[in-house]
Amino acid sequence: MKTFSKYFFGFWFFAFLLFAYWQINDPDPEIWVTLYIGAAIFSALAFRGKYPLIPLAVVILVCLAGAIYFYPDSVSEWVNYELENKDLTMKTQESEEARETFGFLIIAVVLSVAAFIGWRKGK
Repeated sequence: MKTFSKYFFGFWFFAFLLFAYWQINDPDPEIWVTLYIGAAIFSALAFRGKYPLIPLAVVILVCLAGAIYFYPDSVSEWVNYELENKDLTMKTQESEEARETFGFLIIAVVLSVAAFIGWRKGK
């Protein structure tokens, strides 16, 4: 399990840094770059075997609240829209908010794994 978590959190550390880089040209980069850098930092800490449970829980709850807030009216319509356009440029505010929903969910899932491992270690 220890090797898996190293690979898992190592991968997500670099992925979150890449996500942060891609958000630099976003309409609201101060939010998303900060959020992804924070997720990268928590991934780096988990990679090193450190799991600050209270900060992890706060970020997970914030991300879940954000995902609920930005959740698209229709996931299938959003996916079909993305497939029809065949590029990742922002076309509408709705498509941007749908993408943000899944950004929040990715962060929440990855940090939930870190919180679970930290909780198990603390038992």
